[in-house]
Amino acid sequence: MRYSTVLLDFDHTLLDSDASSRAAFHHLMTACGLTDHGQHFAVFEAINMVLWRQVEDHILTPDEVHVSRFELLAPKIESPLSPHQMADIYSEGMGANGELYPGALELLDTLSRRVSLAMVTNGVSAIQRARVARLKLDQYFDAIVISGEVGTAKPGTKIFDITFERMGGPSKADVLMVGDSLSSDIRGGSNYRIDTCWYNPAGGANGSGVAPTHVIEHLQDLSKVVLI
Repeated sequence: MRYSTVLLDFDHTLLDSDASSRAAFHHLMTACGLTDHGQHFAVFEAINMVLWRQVEDHILTPDEVHVSRFELLAPKIESPLSPHQMADIYSEGMGANGELYPGALELLDTLSRRVSLAMVTNGVSAIQRARVARLKLDQYFDAIVISGEVGTAKPGTKIFDITFERMGGPSKADVLMVGDSLSSDIRGGSNYRIDTCWYNPAGGANGSGVAPTHVIEHLQDLSKVVLI
């Protein structure tokens, strides 16, 4: 095997987080008594993207994003609910909705039989834990490290320190970080001096200035990277 330990991102790598977010937002708009034809969701997505970038820059924590995105959204959509109420309803919807990408479960089953797996995700604890429980993913991972729980996020190195400690201190030469985000997953792995694999299903250009060790467009190709 090329790698004995694989660190996997969750959102947009294993999980269809876009579908999860759309369903959760629809759930929220229904609770608000509002009809959304896409314009409210577009505003929310723009706000959300900016705030999660600030998580990567260690300006905000995931728990701060949990509410602050709705503090910014509420006046734009004239919500009758408070930002805290909106955050809780959206979080409930996020945990209850969203499925793994096709082939993700088979990949986890294959890899978990051969290598040690850890999930390393930037996210809100309640949302990620609800998803992991609903999708019954605990059985595949030796460690699940959620930024909202450990107080630090990718691409910083501290979250990797925590992950390596929980994984028993593997050699960096034997570890691969896999994810869809160049700014978070690939830069984070590069910062930690471990090999990286960019999951790039759209075949997009890399303008980040960070060079992944491997690039795949299909999840099933990860087995070839890891095991051959």
